[in-house]
Amino acid sequence: MNELSILDRLLNEALGNNSCNMYTNGYTPRVDIKEEKEAYTLEMELPGRSADDVNIELNHDNLTISSKTEDKKEEKSEKKNNKYILRERNYASFERSFRLPDDVNTEDINAKFTNGILTINLGKKEIMLPKKIEVKAC
Repeated sequence: MNELSILDRLLNEALGNNSCNMYTNGYTPRVDIKEEKEAYTLEMELPGRSADDVNIELNHDNLTISSKTEDKKEEKSEKKNNKYILRERNYASFERSFRLPDDVNTEDINAKFTNGILTINLGKKEIMLPKKIEVKAC
């Protein structure tokens, strides 16, 4: 963990934010999360990546999205003894975790990747309302 991830975690805790960013090489993809009647939808911008570059894991109530990319062209270039004069493109990795609300049905989560946008649909389930238990006298 670096200084940015510690600062981000502290800010999230202070502001009551339910998401946690883990910075790696300063790259954090942008995310939109919307709530609808039947589901939550998370959309994450991942330009230049493919579905094979993305890893999604669910551990209890934490959804973690990560990706590690490398410049595959660089490996070929190095073998040919080519070298960069200017290099501005970023091949950074990232990991972001989101604490899921209690009403997410973990059996109804699906993801798709289209045109650099990762979309994760998180179906909702009914939350049981508090139930009053009758106390009987003996």
